[in-house]
Amino acid sequence: MQKGNALVVGATGITGGNLAQYLVASGWTVYGMSRSGTTTSGVIPVAADLLDPQATADALAGLPISHVFYCTWTQRSTERENVEANGAMMNHLFAALDPARLEHVSLVTGTKQYLGSFEAYGSGQVETPFRESAERVPGPNFYYTLEDIMLEVAERYGIRWNVHRPHTVIGYASGNLMNMGTTLAVYASICRATGRPFIFPGSQQQWNYLTDLTDALLLARQMEWAALAPGAANQAFNTVNGDTFRWRRMWREIGEYFGLEVGECPQTPQPLAEQMAGIEDTWKDIAKRHDLVEDDVSKLASWWHTDGDLGRTQECVNDINKSREFGFHEHRETRAVFLDLFDRLIAERVIPPVA
Repeated sequence: MQKGNALVVGATGITGGNLAQYLVASGWTVYGMSRSGTTTSGVIPVAADLLDPQATADALAGLPISHVFYCTWTQRSTERENVEANGAMMNHLFAALDPARLEHVSLVTGTKQYLGSFEAYGSGQVETPFRESAERVPGPNFYYTLEDIMLEVAERYGIRWNVHRPHTVIGYASGNLMNMGTTLAVYASICRATGRPFIFPGSQQQWNYLTDLTDALLLARQMEWAALAPGAANQAFNTVNGDTFRWRRMWREIGEYFGLEVGECPQTPQPLAEQMAGIEDTWKDIAKRHDLVEDDVSKLASWWHTDGDLGRTQECVNDINKSREFGFHEHRETRAVFLDLFDRLIAERVIPPVA
């Protein structure tokens, strides 16, 4: 049975890309929106820059969209600029859609809901586990702007909505840089090829504290569930795998997968942006030797983004009792999420084999 006509906004990202593929397999008609119009099999391409209102209106004209899944953002140098740019993107999208056709809107944000924006990160002083009912952190935050715009449109036109708040998302995504899993795989592959030590780049707190992560496909399943389950409408849900771990164990397990020895976490953080400075030619050599699909390491790894996750000095654990109480019970083991991703990266010739 055809479930609906979905518009996945940000269809080339780690969240939107996995969601689009999942919805196609689950029986949806899926339109994938991105600046490039690049899509995967079964996804109908929609090319537009959301910062351009006319281009957005032209691209969406006449499309019978019933469900919107908003999985994109743009980064600017300050949070006030983030608020302005990201708010404009969502406003342009809703102005281009026919609200009479819309049944449901899903918005993906994340744990900066509780920790504060990039500029005020950790200023919220929120107790863990993070709960959906927590008050907003003072100051500008584009997550709040997107949520407010969506809620105003939903109330005006009687549209159901959900907000999903994943922690760091792990999954396969070609060409997407907001991807800790691929970044760590590339880093480990470089360590293996060069004999470098596999050094944890982050803080002592992240090494020792409990944390959690989000599998991209689990997030996709929760988004579909919330969009279709009448009792789940008009709610915000945290979205994590359902287990917790400490990096001091996970790092060793990742090291074991790649055949690397792992020492203790340095007292002073060793950011990947510093460790991997000037590594471009080394990766080109690795890619040539193993016939990899991409020899430009900057298109695979985002050192700064992973440094931000692993350099935190605050514990990050998300409460998912609300999601369970409303009826979503799926979970994943985070270790298996990493290892499954590494297996696929090898199979797709993104990183070298480890055998």
